[in-house]
Amino acid sequence: MPESEIIQPQDNNLKPKERMAIPRQEMPQRDGMERAKDFVEVNLGLPEHIAIKEARRCLQCKKAKCIEGCPVGIDIPGFINLIAEGDFLAAADLIRRDNNLPAVTGRVCPQETQCEIKCVRCKTDAPVAVGWLERFVSDYEMQHRNGQSQKTVEKTGKKVACIGAGPAGITCAGELAKMGHDVTIFEAFHKPGGVLVYGIPEFRLPNEIVDLEIKNLKALGVTIETNVIVGRTVTLDQLRNEEGFDSIFIANGAGLPSFMRVPGENLKGVYSANEYLTRSNLMGAYRPDSDTPIIRGNKVCVIGGGNTAMDAVRTSKRLGAEVSTIVYRRALEQMPARVEEIHHAEEEGIIFEMLTAPTEILGDDQGWVKAMKCIRMELGEPDESGRRRPVPIQGSEFIIDCDLVIVAIGINANPLLTQATPDLNLNKWGYIEADENLMTSIPGVFAGGDIVRGAATVILAMGDGKLAARNIDKYLKNKI
Repeated sequence: MPESEIIQPQDNNLKPKERMAIPRQEMPQRDGMERAKDFVEVNLGLPEHIAIKEARRCLQCKKAKCIEGCPVGIDIPGFINLIAEGDFLAAADLIRRDNNLPAVTGRVCPQETQCEIKCVRCKTDAPVAVGWLERFVSDYEMQHRNGQSQKTVEKTGKKVACIGAGPAGITCAGELAKMGHDVTIFEAFHKPGGVLVYGIPEFRLPNEIVDLEIKNLKALGVTIETNVIVGRTVTLDQLRNEEGFDSIFIANGAGLPSFMRVPGENLKGVYSANEYLTRSNLMGAYRPDSDTPIIRGNKVCVIGGGNTAMDAVRTSKRLGAEVSTIVYRRALEQMPARVEEIHHAEEEGIIFEMLTAPTEILGDDQGWVKAMKCIRMELGEPDESGRRRPVPIQGSEFIIDCDLVIVAIGINANPLLTQATPDLNLNKWGYIEADENLMTSIPGVFAGGDIVRGAATVILAMGDGKLAARNIDKYLKNKI
């Protein structure tokens, strides 16, 4: 790096006008067509001098709106100022005060619609790159610190069970452990992490990152029991009455996939995105030496417009598809996927069929997918979500040749636990009802994340985990 680019800590004493003159920095990333051939992470992270320069764009607002946009309430100006001063480990400590998974959220949190959209710089140019800076700090910490320094906490003698080792369960467990409670997480899969390990591909969130965060969780004293399906292996009543848990937090997610209900969905070669990504990510089918069965289609269609659809279609490309296509019934600007993920998919050669809805999946005489019949759509009046409703254009039917179809149109509440717990009140969609404290209809049993909200983001689930931990602590102290 040229000497002129080296930024010294004393350079942080900048006036607002000088900070405003610094343009938003770019995240280095791998070439689109090259990275589409493997599962190595796309974004390369910020070099130190670029991170410091980006941090110095922050105006250090006295009333920081960005904090309001963060579901876990990170002191964003505080940690960014520490980066600007070159004190990266202090920045990491400040982030971890409120966020147990910074290396994860720095990669997959939709900052552009939460903290960054609140940035005052949005009024004139681009917001401060909060997510990239969070990732920089957490990666630096992993490289320069051997594990987390843990404070000795006085034990309360109370036992709490967290059901599900996904973002909500992990966050709740970590917060409760810091409060001195004995916490056990019960996870249905053979590996903790939830959607972080079964739903998000290596090229977006390497499993190594999740493993390190789980290691930090265990260092807090949290016990994790895998291969335990609450509702089958053990019931809530047994956890409370026989295992002696004083409170329970339900965070088992909403892993029941939705389908389109069109003819041909039962053909061979039709996957839910949930199964497809679980086979690839959690069960390792993406590795060349894996014996996990997965169909490697040559012409792949993925139905949907969210982040899961982006993950699935980009995975199919890396598994060898010649043509990978997103089929979405609305317009590109209405896609709920992150802008960055859409941009990365375009760079990797993904085809986008917008304003298109499947009407039938066609099969050959062996029962395998061979094509998909679709119809063009146009945007009509707004629906209940405020988006213009897609309306079929009569006579616009056409055929897309494909040998693999992946359905990524959403998920529903997993009924395994709730069917075994009739005292839990559910809403009409099968999700658990919880009050403002996240307590369910069973005293002492709390719930959060997707099993309450429906499909949402990692950071929103983490926010629920934090709120639940605070209120479980109050409940155990007889304050709720």
